[in-house]
Amino acid sequence: MSTWPKLTLHNTRTRSKTAFAPLDPAHVRAYLCGPTVYDLAHLGNARNVVVFDILIRLLRRMYPRVTYVRNITDIDDKINARAAASGEPIAQITARTTIDYHTDMAALFALAPDIEPTATGHIAEIIMIIERLIAGGHAYEAEGHVLFAVKSDADYGKFSGRSPEDLIAGARVDVAPYKRDAGDFVLWKPSTPDLPGWDSPWGRGRPGWHIECSAMSWKHLGESFDIHGGGDDLIFPHHENEIAQSCCAFPGSTFANVWVHNRMLLVNGEKMSKSLGNFKTVRDVLAVAPGEAVRFLLIRSQYRSTLDYSDAALLEAK
Repeated sequence: MSTWPKLTLHNTRTRSKTAFAPLDPAHVRAYLCGPTVYDLAHLGNARNVVVFDILIRLLRRMYPRVTYVRNITDIDDKINARAAASGEPIAQITARTTIDYHTDMAALFALAPDIEPTATGHIAEIIMIIERLIAGGHAYEAEGHVLFAVKSDADYGKFSGRSPEDLIAGARVDVAPYKRDAGDFVLWKPSTPDLPGWDSPWGRGRPGWHIECSAMSWKHLGESFDIHGGGDDLIFPHHENEIAQSCCAFPGSTFANVWVHNRMLLVNGEKMSKSLGNFKTVRDVLAVAPGEAVRFLLIRSQYRSTLDYSDAALLEAK
C-alpha cells in the first residue's frame, strides 16, 4: 500500500485540491447521499454512484479498511405524493423502488455499500440530534414544527459560498409565518393522520430531509468522518444544512473532512431531472446498451465537468 502515490481530491469545502489524509489510516469512512425511493433512477442519479464507486474501489486498494455508507431516503413528500396519486401503499412503493435501484446500480457494476441505512430506521437518532440542537440554542419549536435557526450558526453559508440574500432566495419552500428567519429550515414537521408519522416531544410528525442524513452518517460513521459525496446540485441546501446541523449538534466535530461533488448530467444544456421531464431512466438506457457502455458514458467526462447526454454519445460509448 505504501507504493501507491498520494491520492489528491478536490475538496468542495476548501475549494482546492489537497492530498487525502484520512482521520484514521487504518479505517477510511465515506458517505454518499443515496436515492429517494419513489421512482426508477435516472442517469443523472446514477452518475454520482458510478463516480463514487470508482473512488471507493481506489480507496480499498490503498487502505486496509474502508466503510462505505449510502443511505435510502424512504421518508419524503415525493413518496407521499406518489402514494396519494397511485393508491399504492408507501411501504410497498419504497420497498419495490429500493429493489429496482439495487438492480439498476448492479447492472452498472457499482459495488453495494457496506451499510445502507434507511431514514425510517433512524427516527430515534433524528429525535436525539434535534433535542441536542434545541438544547444548544440552534433550533426552536413553532406550531408543531422544529426549525434550525440559521443565525445561530456563524458559519452558515460558507460551504456553498452564498450570501444571506442568496440563501433566502434559494429556500426550498415559501417562508412560513412561524419562522424566525426566512432561511430557517425544517428539522421536524407535524403529520396528518393520513401521512407517515412518529411520536416525538413535539407531537406526532416526521423528519425534514436534511436531518435524516445527519442522523444516519452519525450513527454509522461517527461525529467526524473522511469523505462525503453527492451531486453538485446538493451543495445547497442539502449539504450546507447537513454541516450546520451536525457541527452544531456535536461541537468540535468537523462532520465530513472532504466533500466530493460530481457535476450534473445535462440534456440539451439543461439538468436531467424528473421535474423537467427530460430524463432517461437507467433501465431505458440499459434496454439499448450494455451496462459497461452506460458506465463508460457516465465517466467519459471528468467527474467535475458537466456531461451532456445524447443518443449519439451512448452509441459511441457502445
